[in-house]
Amino acid sequence: MGLAHTTAENAGWYRNPETGEPVKRNFGEVVALMHSELSEALEADRKNLMDDKLPHRSGIEVEFADCIIRIFDTAQALGLDLPGAIIEKNRFNQQRADHKLEARAAGGKRY
Repeated sequence: MGLAHTTAENAGWYRNPETGEPVKRNFGEVVALMHSELSEALEADRKNLMDDKLPHRSGIEVEFADCIIRIFDTAQALGLDLPGAIIEKNRFNQQRADHKLEARAAGGKRY
């Protein structure tokens, strides 16, 4: 998480481009940027695209990486314990009835 946040800070994402003063990023805009990375992954899948900047990698994996980088950056900036939450949430999900094969066979989580 720290690397993603440091990279974003070094790129100036946490400074006003005109004054150089520190800024707090708009949470809604940052989440929208996360959404955009997932939309780009969907488009890469739809068109079977390789990434244009890392041409040896699929567009899907690079856009997933971009989304995770944005999430790690934002979590670090907000002082969130994302690694701890991931571990805790995964343990919780292992016990959820709606995450069992039987629930899926019965149509659980269908939209």
